[in-house]
Amino acid sequence: MDEILIALADPARWRLVNLLAERPRSVGVLAQLAGARQPQTSKHLQTLEQAGVLTSQRNGQRRIYALRSEPLRELSTVLAELANVADRVDGPRETFDRYGRSLEAERRSAHDAGWADGRTFTFARSLGAAPGRVWHHLTDEAALAGWWTPEGLRTSRLVFPARTGAQILQEYRDVDDVDDSDVVVGRAEGLIGLVVPDERLTYQLSPLLPDGGIAFTAHVDLRLTPTTLGTDLDVEYRISDSSVESADFIAGIEIGFGQSLDRLVATVAADSDTPRSINSHDEREKNNSWDD
Repeated sequence: MDEILIALADPARWRLVNLLAERPRSVGVLAQLAGARQPQTSKHLQTLEQAGVLTSQRNGQRRIYALRSEPLRELSTVLAELANVADRVDGPRETFDRYGRSLEAERRSAHDAGWADGRTFTFARSLGAAPGRVWHHLTDEAALAGWWTPEGLRTSRLVFPARTGAQILQEYRDVDDVDDSDVVVGRAEGLIGLVVPDERLTYQLSPLLPDGGIAFTAHVDLRLTPTTLGTDLDVEYRISDSSVESADFIAGIEIGFGQSLDRLVATVAADSDTPRSINSHDEREKNNSWDD
């Protein structure tokens, strides 16, 4: 397949393929129609024949070339399969396009500092596990790192001590950057707020701009409610301190944080048969919160 693609990539050879799709032709006629010299045309035809795209036979003093349709049909099938993968419903390309539309809209709105302050996003998910198990995935650093990024990204560094006033540090990279050789996609810093084990967790987190400045501050409030089937998780995500440069970040909140929560749901479901392991806390600080 690679040899076919290389052979067809040359504009002069592609012109010859189009001419031979009409009917078999000789080297001399092809050279005339293509407006090229015969030696160059012969070399191009030989390349195409070696790639399996053409076949030829001698007819008297002329060599006649004809197009082989089978390799082109195989290539067409492969390309169609690639297109189908790219266009699958709810796939990465659809997410890419949704983010692009959101990005355009947010950039139009971001004229002054504070432009997005007070914006609130809400999320709700039902998880098939008791609140204690869900709490483990919300507060244990190893468990949290497994789901706390959107699709296509991975947590490469995480500090998340689940106690009031503790500092948060998050760093994430492309999921395919397995040796950390590519650039860091993003960093964020923040503080833990209210910690009520198995019930409520609040924190504030600020994504950082490339120069180290704050893009915005997210005030995140997660509430766990036990149900007969497991746990309902309700999340409020409120923005403050928004800079003009934060538009690119804010455009991805609804998509990205939603994807993270979907990964949490899947992770909890996959962990349903694993013995319970919970991050224990001795203090229940129901009245502690950060200063809004």
